[in-house]
Amino acid sequence: MKFFWKYLFPPLYGLLFYTIIRLVSDLTNEDKFWDRPRQVNVIEIASTILVSFGLTRVPAWFIRKFEKRNRQYSGKTVFLEFMEILLAAMSIATVAIYIVHYLTHDPVGLDDWVILNVLLSLFMLLHYAIARGNSFIKAYIEQKLLVEKIKNDQLQTELKFLKAQYHPHFLFNALNTIYFQMDENVADAKKSVEKFSELLRYQLYDQQQTVSVRQEIHYLENFIRLQQTRTSEKLQLQVNFDERLNGQQLYPLLFLPLVENAFKYVGGDYHLSVLARQEGKSMVFKVENSVPAMAPPRKEGGIGLENLKRRLALLYPGRHRLLAERVENRFMAVLEIPVTDKE
Repeated sequence: MKFFWKYLFPPLYGLLFYTIIRLVSDLTNEDKFWDRPRQVNVIEIASTILVSFGLTRVPAWFIRKFEKRNRQYSGKTVFLEFMEILLAAMSIATVAIYIVHYLTHDPVGLDDWVILNVLLSLFMLLHYAIARGNSFIKAYIEQKLLVEKIKNDQLQTELKFLKAQYHPHFLFNALNTIYFQMDENVADAKKSVEKFSELLRYQLYDQQQTVSVRQEIHYLENFIRLQQTRTSEKLQLQVNFDERLNGQQLYPLLFLPLVENAFKYVGGDYHLSVLARQEGKSMVFKVENSVPAMAPPRKEGGIGLENLKRRLALLYPGRHRLLAERVENRFMAVLEIPVTDKE
């Protein structure tokens, strides 16, 4: 395509231009093209094609020059741009017509100059409109891509900020668990530190843009074991993860706030259940915990839950479902997100 516009388009452009000039001129003077000396026709056609290589590059050269000015466009601006292009093209064409008529020993008449420049004005106007239109479209596309890149960068920055907020929240709760455990059993506290270090390793080193469901489940299992060390012996814990959940991909650390809140607020008959199952191309994660009958309503918000809602809005816009509600003496949270097979 580049070869066509560079080497084939100018000759075609010149031939079309020459044909129109000959038609207009012959009709005006009642001449017959085929009755003219062959040498004259050859000189005129060859000269027109040669000059066309320069004329076809004039609009593109000026438009590149105009784009560097970075100015606001109006009708006046467009008119002035076109006049610059037209004056340059007319200068080239005027010199060319005098050379051609000199070679053919035919004096340049006023009608020759008028016909040439009227047709040249129409050709340049069409050429300028197409070239300027392409330039505007290209600038528009580049601007859209830049806006999308800025939006994406903003989302990535916000995600990093949310993670930076979330990590201290997780660290505080985990360290608090180990702190109380050390007063009771140092050996168990050491084991908890090992589990805690594995949790941190997952967050700091093993965390990619997406992870497998199996990795996320393994992370949750370690967290649940760590939390069990500080909960009441009355806790009735039920954990059930669908065996079909394995290599599917999802974004990490979306389920932890729900599990963490369940351990934090469990009470009453101390029942807590965590389950995950596959439903088609989605994963449904459900956490339910009992609460004391007279317990006040759980506050909406909090760093963990608010960050979760915002991360879901950024990572799965319009493609997730999050439900958190209290039903009698139970608090239930359900999160459904799409999971994809690893490519």
